[in-house]
Amino acid sequence: MHESIGEHPTWHLFPGLFGTIHADTVITTWVAMVLALAFFWWLGRSYRSNVVDKTQATFEGIVSFLSDLAVGTIGPGAERYVPIFVGIFFFVWILNEFGVLFLKALGLPFGGSPTADLNTTAAFAITVFVGIQYLAIRKNGIRAYAHLFKPYVWLFPINLIEELARPVVLAMRLAFNILAGELLLFVVATIIVANVQVGPLNISIISAIAPIGIEFFNFLIGTIQAFVFTLLSIVYLSLATAEEH
Repeated sequence: MHESIGEHPTWHLFPGLFGTIHADTVITTWVAMVLALAFFWWLGRSYRSNVVDKTQATFEGIVSFLSDLAVGTIGPGAERYVPIFVGIFFFVWILNEFGVLFLKALGLPFGGSPTADLNTTAAFAITVFVGIQYLAIRKNGIRAYAHLFKPYVWLFPINLIEELARPVVLAMRLAFNILAGELLLFVVATIIVANVQVGPLNISIISAIAPIGIEFFNFLIGTIQAFVFTLLSIVYLSLATAEEH
């Protein structure tokens, strides 16, 4: 089966409105959504028992950690936003880890990490950015943008570029880190099937064990990047809603 990086089967639904749509990214995202909803439905039902199992303890530990991080960064008012940050972390994490599964190699019309597609991460980043601007204006009104003129008025263009660069950083950091892991796996797979011989050594046979380590590496990177995306969202909200002292 021919595989390539950066190419996607496309849909052309209402070209004048949506343009070209990456079909595998959309399908994989919806599959991830269904699996996430099924998992949390199952997890919620498990709380009908008074016995706390390992899954509940792990989940509650992650939620408590993110809650403490948000409250410690933003303040007591951040408690209302904790469910949003928890949702961001778990959904981004699930999308990241889809690349660990060799679904496309099985001939399925979906697979890979949707977050390796810049369209997905850009949508996430823009949603977070717009949400933060809304919360900042709701809390401080037009004064939410007073920081753009500090410490000097003539620094406004630089401060504005810094503000607008935040969703760009969020999108590109996540997409390129996840894509790098898939590229590394693709390179190793290419070496394996190419039957590369260097003197008496068959590099392809030696490289056959590399995917195990790469998959573990990609799993860790996916977890770290989900946390980094959530952390930056918390920090940006803190900066946007900070009160003057």
